[in-house]
Amino acid sequence: MQWVKLLGGLVGAAALLGLGIILGHFAIPKGAEPPAPSVSFAQDLDLEILETVMGQLDASRIRENLRELSREPHLASSPRDEALVQLLLQRWRDPQSGLDSAEASAYEVLLSFPSQEQPNRVAIVGPTGDILFSCRQSEENLTGEQGGPDVVPPYAAYAPSGTPQGLLVYANRGAEEDFKELQTQGIDLNNTIALTRYGGVGRGAKAVNAAKFKVAGVLVYTDPADINDGRSLPNETFPHSWHLPPSGVERGSYYEYFGDPLTPYLPANPSSFRLDPDTVSGFPPIPIQPIGFQDAKVLLCQVNVSVYNRLELRNSSNVLGFIRGAVEPDRYVLYGNHRDSWVHGAVDPSSGTAVLLELSRVLGTLLKKGTWRPRRSVVFASWGAEEFGLIGSTEFTEEFFSKLQERTVAYINVDISVFANATLRAQGTPPVQSVVFSAAKQIPSPGPGSLSIYDNWIRYFNRSSPVYGLVPSLGSLGAGSDYAPFIHFLGISSMDIAYTYDRSKTSARIYPTYHTAFDTFGYVDKFVDPGFRSHQAVAQMAGSVLLRLSDSLFLPLNVSDYTETLQSFLQAAQQYFGALLEQHSISLGPLVTAVEKFEEAAAALSQHISVLQKDTLDPLQVRMLNDQLMLLERTFLNPRAFPEERYYSHVLWAPRTGSVATFPGLANAYFRAMKAGAGSAAWAEVHRQLSIVVAALEGAAATLRPVVNL
Repeated sequence: MQWVKLLGGLVGAAALLGLGIILGHFAIPKGAEPPAPSVSFAQDLDLEILETVMGQLDASRIRENLRELSREPHLASSPRDEALVQLLLQRWRDPQSGLDSAEASAYEVLLSFPSQEQPNRVAIVGPTGDILFSCRQSEENLTGEQGGPDVVPPYAAYAPSGTPQGLLVYANRGAEEDFKELQTQGIDLNNTIALTRYGGVGRGAKAVNAAKFKVAGVLVYTDPADINDGRSLPNETFPHSWHLPPSGVERGSYYEYFGDPLTPYLPANPSSFRLDPDTVSGFPPIPIQPIGFQDAKVLLCQVNVSVYNRLELRNSSNVLGFIRGAVEPDRYVLYGNHRDSWVHGAVDPSSGTAVLLELSRVLGTLLKKGTWRPRRSVVFASWGAEEFGLIGSTEFTEEFFSKLQERTVAYINVDISVFANATLRAQGTPPVQSVVFSAAKQIPSPGPGSLSIYDNWIRYFNRSSPVYGLVPSLGSLGAGSDYAPFIHFLGISSMDIAYTYDRSKTSARIYPTYHTAFDTFGYVDKFVDPGFRSHQAVAQMAGSVLLRLSDSLFLPLNVSDYTETLQSFLQAAQQYFGALLEQHSISLGPLVTAVEKFEEAAAALSQHISVLQKDTLDPLQVRMLNDQLMLLERTFLNPRAFPEERYYSHVLWAPRTGSVATFPGLANAYFRAMKAGAGSAAWAEVHRQLSIVVAALEGAAATLRPVVNL
């Protein structure tokens, strides 16, 4: 009990009394069950509590959660979506297993829906306008779940209305190069209808690219070669296997940005200024409609596309559940997952919500029993309207921008928790690698054998690290889920955790029934994760990471792991850009120096942590050090670096064109300058982007140095 004496000497009796009063007033809710045990400043992660949580996460409960969550379609802002808001509030306010508090907050956002009066239609028409063939307007009702009144017909959200008609051209994936290739072959694209397949470029980009070549409308289908390993016959697909049936159609948002389209950089509250919907940028410029591959192979003639989508202002809710921290209540560990789906959404996103509910139940039970309270505050979030463009999470970050930037330790995202049941798939910024690895090493892998999740993971996805040797590959974060505004807009260390499939056994770009009416509970129960052991493993992974971040005395964020990324980016820039940059009098020397400064500062901070862990624990020293770890990610933000990219401010993880894995702003400017030709002013932008990266790295190094050194 040495720390008790230490604590008395450090903060004094008065400080302890004040701390007790504060915690008594804010951390423990009135009318709660037995109060949580007192938590001292120096208390670290409790391994017994960690083991208790791991042991209580129940696969059968997750299965029942999923059954309830995916029982009916729950499109954003629909009655069933709002019913799930109430379900979450009920669970998080439960007197036996709830959290300290829970609340729902609605934003009025612009969503897009197909017209019920005039369904969207795709047809082949003859020379006199007679209809020779019509595509399906709904998917085949194979299990009795695809024909309900709440199953939204396939459509491209935010696509404009219109009735273009023209000759059909096949345009591969709808990339700009695909349309150029058609032109090269002498094909006149003016007023044609382009048939494209999913993948390659984003959904909305297909319409943007097509419009540049005067294409009148676009169709998008899911090719069996891209998602079914070539299988396309009814007896080879769902419900006989996990493969997409011929009538399956992938829905999705075709909005180019994320967040509410009418209130960029502002929360969609009643008082906020709204743009005119007729002038909003980021919507597809021409009508676009998704279809199934069953119909795609028939369309070889003149095609008529009728799109009657409409824009509507709707209320969409976020639900937040809070556990107040006992020592550092002003430091938040956020755990989020979106709630809305295109149809039943058993995999996307209800597999994640089922895990979220089980983890919050276990932690809430310990909280109500008075056996645990985290060091830092934990915030659980169920985001609304993610499918329309990460709307709920983006509005939340806009409304609480300063508060979140100042106080958030990390963001954990579990959207789709289980794509398939072969191996872990984790993505994140480099500092979270160590905490993810630590958790993965302690949890048994589902399935036969005695491997840990870590050892199983390294069999499927691995890389050679100059520091650690062979390790699992931690993927980088793009903008595919609700982590995007946290990392790109706020600069918060973020991660995404899921179980996925064996890439050596399938070429599928994602699980086959993605965003279709066949993504049902039965699909998950029979094909994706029978027994729900992978769901349980994800719950254990996410729970372990959350506890390590919320309860560890020193934040388990290893900033030195950024060094490998920076060295890799630097070497790629030197190898691919160095010679031509020198010809334009642009030196990479300052970048080399900046990376070295960062490496030295990160190593020194890691050494300082090691010393502090063995030395007398001064509360202010620990707090200052943790703030350095927490705030590192913010130092890579530059809101003026990419004015053409809305919300993207992180100079290391912004969108990157080209195949060179290096600093995105530098790479994008370099390739634009190459296209512009020698002597172009575009090389000045290359120099500017280089300076932006150098300044960010020097700022990061300064943040990691001792705080007494300005």
